Amino acid sequence: MKQFFLLVSLIFLTACSRNNSDENCKFLVNASVNATVNMNLPQYNQLQFTSNSVYIANQGNKGIIVINVGSGFRAWDAADPNHEQTSCSLLTITGANAICGCVDANTYSLFTGGSIGTQLPCGLKEYRVSVSGNSLLITN
Repeated sequence: MKQFFLLVSLIFLTACSRNNSDENCKFLVNASVNATVNMNLPQYNQLQFTSNSVYIANQGNKGIIVINVGSGFRAWDAADPNHEQTSCSLLTITGANAICGCVDANTYSLFTGGSIGTQLPCGLKEYRVSVSGNSLLITN
């Protein structure tokens, strides 16, 4: 009988627990991303070299940032995931980092998508990158 109550109590406790990890990560919408990047074009030519990145407007929440990480490419949403979407929450590229334009200046690594300095609840939103010759297809 004790085991039965222990089992019921355990089920009750796990069923009632809340997962708060995504509660603060609700500022970005699941916006459609479907971009093709031809690295032979002058505006994307720098992506052929490690650590270089480019901003592509009109995709995702506030555009996307694509970086060559040496072993491949990564694409991130250019909106700060730790802010409501305002004019200041657009990330700008500074070297291999992205910095929010708001007062707190949240900083993220474009290599990992994680925050730099202050630990923030949300990392950058990543998109899939497929390589075909000298072109990249970025989708979600």
